Amino acid sequence: MEVIHGRCAGMDVSKKDAKVCVRVAGAGRRKTVETVRTWGATTNQVLALRDHLIAEQVSLVVMEATSDYWKPFYYLLEDLTGVEVMLVNARQVKNMPGRKTDVTDAVWLAQLGAHGLVRASFVPPAPIRELRDLTRTRTMVTRERGREIQRLEKLLEDAGIKLSSVASDITGVSGRLMLQALIDGHRDPAELADLAKRRLRHKIPELTEALTGRFNGHHAFLARIHLESIDQRTRQIAELDHRIDQAMAPFRSFADLICSIPGIGRQTAEVVVAETGADMTVFPSPKHLASWAGVCPGSNESAGRVKSTRTRPGNPYLKAALGTAALSIAATRGSFLAAKYKRLAARRGGKKALVAIEHTILNAIWTMGNTGAYYDDPGSDYYLRHDPERVRRNATKQLERLGYTVTLTSTTASA
Repeated sequence: MEVIHGRCAGMDVSKKDAKVCVRVAGAGRRKTVETVRTWGATTNQVLALRDHLIAEQVSLVVMEATSDYWKPFYYLLEDLTGVEVMLVNARQVKNMPGRKTDVTDAVWLAQLGAHGLVRASFVPPAPIRELRDLTRTRTMVTRERGREIQRLEKLLEDAGIKLSSVASDITGVSGRLMLQALIDGHRDPAELADLAKRRLRHKIPELTEALTGRFNGHHAFLARIHLESIDQRTRQIAELDHRIDQAMAPFRSFADLICSIPGIGRQTAEVVVAETGADMTVFPSPKHLASWAGVCPGSNESAGRVKSTRTRPGNPYLKAALGTAALSIAATRGSFLAAKYKRLAARRGGKKALVAIEHTILNAIWTMGNTGAYYDDPGSDYYLRHDPERVRRNATKQLERLGYTVTLTSTTASA
């Protein structure tokens, strides 16, 4: 088999160390030499490994994406001049069963890299990695805040306080005033209900009924803890929003393009930029981008039978952001994407229609990223204009199923 890289290194990375195999291909009668050494995962050890690879004149380094343990090695080696550092998916470089050890894995990676049999995973540049850390942290903190609100709601249910049955947001202005009054020792339902603001004042009788319970000192103590935790998460989200806004400065123009798609807001655009890297040339086609994100049908076929078309896991953060946008589109009218969702949902069901909308959104993002053009919505009547005969045929079939005899007369012809 042809040797692409005469001097190649394979790394099996763990939390404590890395097994590194340096493979030097032989020429003529000289045998190929494979040397395996163990290097620590500390910064000084990785820098020593870096010097060793330079001394060995290695042109390619291949390592598995093992948890987050690959990051110290990759980040300190990625800027080596004349050396390609390749992070690969562990699923694509599995060793032979029954022979798996850390050493054989390192040797196997070096052999695959030497013959050009591995494909690099997408690793964004440093500014995008920092933005990604910020957006992912905001996502996790937002989820924690939501869980804390749910815990508070369960506590109120335990006390017989049905505030969430009347107020849509128990941590809103009115809800906070009532909860703080309960914590401060006020128990009169009418007095608590009178703290309602704005539109909630129209529901004072319902609030009075909902705030009648057995809230005591024990509930007050726990409610105060939950509210403090919610406030802390809210402050953290505000700080992250500010930091993300600063980190987004170089990518603001691309984010503006994404926001031109109906249903996509600022936060969703920030997640898309952070996860895709804002450089669509990394993905050869929109199909590659959709497959990487996990919003296209999978392929599992054997003996001519399709076993499954379930979507692959993909990027969970990007899929969650696209799912939010798709749900927003599904609840609206007047756009091409909304019309497409309703058209697909009627035939394939809501879940598959949502995935299809996510796929369509990514196709549009890939195209806009490569052309620099804003989203041009084809309109909710696109299918009517694109294939009027099909629309006429489907409408006729629906009326016939209802028992009607349909006779069509063209108004254009009569005019």
